[in-house]
Amino acid sequence: MPGIEKRTISLPAAQASYIDALVDAGTYASASEVVRAGLRALQERDAAVERWLREEVAPVYDAMQADPRRGLSADQVTAALAAHHAARLKKTGRAA
Repeated sequence: MPGIEKRTISLPAAQASYIDALVDAGTYASASEVVRAGLRALQERDAAVERWLREEVAPVYDAMQADPRRGLSADQVTAALAAHHAARLKKTGRAA
């Protein structure tokens, strides 16, 4: 791999054992591969959160800033959540 930099890290015993177990099971060839896979997953998660914020949260925020009347009061949100919960309980046959 081009541009490889060596790092020394410290891990709690449970995380070190987890890495060792993955390598021992043959899931990964080395501890470095486990760490690289974990970092790739973290990068993907961070990118997904950034995308969600940019594509879903920011437009709603902008719309609410443009017209605050679109919003619901805390009482309206609480009532809607309670109704939704009650409907789900009724659907599953459990009492509220």
